[in-house]
Amino acid sequence: MVIVSAIIKLLGGLAMFLYGIEVMGDGLKNSSGAALKRVLEKVTGNVIVGVLTGAMVTAVIQSSTATIVLTVALIGAGVLNLKQATSIVMGANIGTTITAQIIRLSSIDAGGNWLLTLFNTETLAPVALVVGIVLMMFIKTKTAKTIGDIFIGFGVLFIGLDLMTGGVKPLIGTDAFVAFLSILENPLLGILVGLVLTVIVQSSSATVGMLQTVAAVPGSGLTFAMAYPVIMGINLGTCVTTAMVCSIGSGKDAKRTGVVHILFNAIGTVLFMVVMTVLQSNNLLGAGSWTQMSVSSGTIANFQTVFNLATAVVLLPFAGLLVKLSLRIVIDDKPQENRHPQLHTLDDKLYISPTVAVAEATKAVAAMGMIARENFARGGRQLFRYDEAEVKLVDADEECLDQFADEADRFLIGLSKNVETESDDRQLDMLMQTVPNFERVGDYATNLVELSEKLREEKSDFSENAKKELELIFAAVDEILGITVDAFGTDDNEKAKSIEPLEETIDDMVMILKDRHTKRLKSGACSVSSGLVFMETLTYLERASDQCSSIAVMMLARNNESILQNHYDYLRELHAGKEADYRQESERRRRQYIDPLKEIV
Repeated sequence: MVIVSAIIKLLGGLAMFLYGIEVMGDGLKNSSGAALKRVLEKVTGNVIVGVLTGAMVTAVIQSSTATIVLTVALIGAGVLNLKQATSIVMGANIGTTITAQIIRLSSIDAGGNWLLTLFNTETLAPVALVVGIVLMMFIKTKTAKTIGDIFIGFGVLFIGLDLMTGGVKPLIGTDAFVAFLSILENPLLGILVGLVLTVIVQSSSATVGMLQTVAAVPGSGLTFAMAYPVIMGINLGTCVTTAMVCSIGSGKDAKRTGVVHILFNAIGTVLFMVVMTVLQSNNLLGAGSWTQMSVSSGTIANFQTVFNLATAVVLLPFAGLLVKLSLRIVIDDKPQENRHPQLHTLDDKLYISPTVAVAEATKAVAAMGMIARENFARGGRQLFRYDEAEVKLVDADEECLDQFADEADRFLIGLSKNVETESDDRQLDMLMQTVPNFERVGDYATNLVELSEKLREEKSDFSENAKKELELIFAAVDEILGITVDAFGTDDNEKAKSIEPLEETIDDMVMILKDRHTKRLKSGACSVSSGLVFMETLTYLERASDQCSSIAVMMLARNNESILQNHYDYLRELHAGKEADYRQESERRRRQYIDPLKEIV
């Protein structure tokens, strides 16, 4: 019964440990998401920079697998290439060792020193839990909740370690435990044990933590000769998880990243096993330290750090060869035309870092806006000179935009369940509303083509004055679309503020042109068929301008609660001309577009 109770306590401790790592990692990712994005985007072709980046990011988010998954997603998004990803993978192995160094805190002997007592888990865990729960319950902000998650995860992690230690103690000396240690006397079996346990638990940090827990129990019998092969096996086990993640729904370069990780860890393990065997057979580190002396939690942490650091240093000069080998293993398919690849970057793997996912979604939606603007201009040109080749491009791009809109909606809805920070939440809300705005602009391009086909079928055309008027208002709408796409892509609120005066000017132009064209129709200066097309064209121009206004308001509303609560009041006050800057910009736009319009007679 004691054994059963010990096993239950061991498994319960493992569950708490895994949950603590998960909660702490999520908190760290959410609190540092913007920084992670900036760091990853600055990774260059310099492999040393990549290694340092991979190590730092993994140390922050507490998971080498998470770092590699995020790297794979960024490859798909076009932010990273395979060479950059390879260096990050090397660094990820180094960064993951920080967890073992944190775990070793549980075995610190204070020796009466009050400062070291603070780092003992019996003190550290409760303090972390108290700080975490205070932040979550009494400070009602998302930032406080995120930091609270870090503290609570930290506390739960160490309580899980204590439970595992308590579960291991009754097992020491039992026949099953002695048999288990005898297996570890064979280095190859030790590697296999580490690999299998890591694949089962799906966390190298947890497996190393279990090994450290055994080492922390006095009289466990675990020696250095038993421990080091297990650590190597743990590194190989991580590759299996990564390979599975990289192979599901990913491109070729993503799969190659998984292959590079496997090659890197496998080669490192073989090289280190050779070195360790030579050292052990020649007693170069002292015979007692290998097969007789028990290891500590700190020794295991240090060996894992040295192993991963040394492997990275040795294989760093051969990063290019690893890339070439992965290219031979994962062969490209026949090239297929991928129109607008910037619209194919939203990967669910980005959910692992919500801030990075939001940033990549913003880039993709900005690309959508640029394509919609270009397609709108292309559709408008058909009213003046019909071109079948351009019409086909309008249809092709419209299909791309529609497909992206559907994919973006699905991606953003999924992302909404993972977002933690208030700023990301507001950005996500804006994205979800912006996608249909840009999609409608793309739809209007198709509508303009349909109108041009009406003119063509009826062999009708606009009068010279009507053409000049349309050219002027098309220029205004193209400018407002350009400002909107630019403001959105660069996150420039000042540019966003300049959209509404131009939108109001375009509205006035539409009113003037509709009135003029009605008079032309009455006087017979324009045919009924071309007149109807002219009027419908003005409608789509006005609607495209309205979409720009909506996007601008949503951008400004992110950081302004009054605009967020009531868009209509904000616009009404602007149009009332109470703000001097708005009046000045409106006057400038009227001089730019209304005055030339008056000259067309």
